[in-house]
Amino acid sequence: MALKKEGVAYEGIIRSIRAGNYSPIYYLMGEESYYIDKVSEFIVNSALKEEEKDFNLTIYYGADASIDKVINTAKRFPVMAEHQVVLVREAQNLQGIDRLSYYLESPQSSTILILCHKHGILDRRKKLAADIQRVGVLFESKKVYDSQLPGFVTSYLQRKGFVMEQNAVMMICESVGADLSRVSSELDKLTIAMPEGENHIAASFVEQHVGISKDFNNFELVSALVAKDICKVHRIVKYFNDNPKNFSFQLTLSVLFGFFSNLMVAYYAPQRTEEGIADWIEQPRWQVLRNIIPAMQKYSGMKVMQIIGRLREMDAKSKGLGNTIAAPGDLLKELAYFILH
Repeated sequence: MALKKEGVAYEGIIRSIRAGNYSPIYYLMGEESYYIDKVSEFIVNSALKEEEKDFNLTIYYGADASIDKVINTAKRFPVMAEHQVVLVREAQNLQGIDRLSYYLESPQSSTILILCHKHGILDRRKKLAADIQRVGVLFESKKVYDSQLPGFVTSYLQRKGFVMEQNAVMMICESVGADLSRVSSELDKLTIAMPEGENHIAASFVEQHVGISKDFNNFELVSALVAKDICKVHRIVKYFNDNPKNFSFQLTLSVLFGFFSNLMVAYYAPQRTEEGIADWIEQPRWQVLRNIIPAMQKYSGMKVMQIIGRLREMDAKSKGLGNTIAAPGDLLKELAYFILH
């Protein structure tokens, strides 16, 4: 999955490194730590053989290192290797980092300097940002949208030679959320647990190994509400009530709010086709075909606005505002009834 970050794509960086084209500096920053870790790890393992790392890999932590020490190390020559790698973790804590601009006027060609700045970004208005972009790579790893998660799961598994049922993909996304490190960890566990020679991951397999019910989850709840299948909705709500460890009211509210918000926006799509709506609300076409278009036939725009209002109200109640006795399961019952009628 190529997620572009200010003109620099993750997969573009990986392709360049695979081709042996290294930049003198990589400044990796942003809210999504997954790509920062992946890029830095890939550079280290590609540029240095295992036996070269003892003398040619230096790791600093921003709070403990000085910028002068980092620069002096970067100016050194590698020992019996083509490159040396200087890796600075927690670079956001590195004091006096602007002085790095002087080093970048004539960086050591055999050095690969990597700075990892998590949960924030370098001020792009500063001279240092322009200097990094001039001679190296300034990469921003942004948090992914919920709509991008299914694509990430599918692409991640494809690279490993696996395919996953769409229901199972949504089960993973809803259960784990938008933490790509956790998502990839869960997917790795699944691929390791797969029987030898099999590459098709079914929803039942996910249910068995991740602890998510293929029949009683938020994805199925949305589908049941779209179809106005009262019996199925009641069964799912009862399951959530009977299994509080498998039920997060806040997560359910988040999923429902996301769906009905997208549904509201879909009414304003210039083209009411599957493709037109998918582009307008930035959702996968299969999701539009499966739930959005059917829901547009079952729910009026006015009703959807009322549902969104009730979701906000339930969110407040779940946090104790105007509610002193109703448990999350009771709130869900009330919410489901309102949506269906």
